[in-house]
Amino acid sequence: MSLPTVLQGRLRLPVIGSPLFIVSGPELVIAQCKAGIVGSFPALNARPAEELGKWIVRIKTELAEFEQATGRKAAPFAVNQICHGSNDRLAHDVAVCTEHQVPIIITSLRAPKEVVEAAHSYGGVVFHDIINIRHAKKAVDEGVDGLIPVCTGAGGHAGTLSPFALVPEIRKFWQGPIALSGSIANGRSILAAEALGADLAYMGTRFIATREANADAAYKNALIEAAGGGDIVYTNLFTGVHGNYLRSSIAAAGLDPDNLPQSDKSKMNFGSGGNMKQKAWRDIWGAGQGVGQIHDAPTVEELVSRLEAEYRAARAALCEA
Repeated sequence: MSLPTVLQGRLRLPVIGSPLFIVSGPELVIAQCKAGIVGSFPALNARPAEELGKWIVRIKTELAEFEQATGRKAAPFAVNQICHGSNDRLAHDVAVCTEHQVPIIITSLRAPKEVVEAAHSYGGVVFHDIINIRHAKKAVDEGVDGLIPVCTGAGGHAGTLSPFALVPEIRKFWQGPIALSGSIANGRSILAAEALGADLAYMGTRFIATREANADAAYKNALIEAAGGGDIVYTNLFTGVHGNYLRSSIAAAGLDPDNLPQSDKSKMNFGSGGNMKQKAWRDIWGAGQGVGQIHDAPTVEELVSRLEAEYRAARAALCEA
């Protein structure tokens, strides 16, 4: 498998930092790209809508200055578009990304052909989140350039399929780029994603606990203090779509994590917690099952350096076996 041209020779590690609602801002994205991995953010994080263009200009400007000052290539960045009827900003945000020629667009929930066509009009590429084969085939039919299997254990909105099942099934009909998501929190797991047949690892939760992330200190501390995957709850209560959340944040909201009601999927709401005063993802904190591997909140550069060392050590150990 080969990566799109925009990624070739630009990555220190085969990693995309996934877009994190509220948490991903220019500071985190710029730090990720400087460190040599793809940084991304949801378009809806830039509020009001007029801020989106300003964020993109800032990211492009600071990365260009970094390249000029260091002589090194920064990794490209990506903007996530929520392609659902509840997102009344979609047309505006896609137009802004087209105007500024954002190199990578990540689409979620639906893979609309018009977004793919807009990105392709200036040479951009589109990666699409999927949780099953039906979604994957539909995205391929819409002309996407890459697939992101969001497997069991991934933070935030996630599916229930094992990567050991989903990735090989996708490879039966798709030889393009795959960025695998699901509990990837160290360098060994990045290598494992490649061994399974993916081209890239898609990492989100681990980057919430970094200094540049726009997350409350209590959120970062909760990730560090979580014992492991048992501290993650899978529910559709908060947005209408099933996702993984920190048990401690659900309990703090006065709810019983073990007895949550089901939500009406037809009433998706990505900014609130249904009829509750608690807001997803402000008060109810998304996190993947890899939280047991988070023990600190370093800078992004420190984390990527650590991941690189772990990745290289794991590869060397396998070669010696």
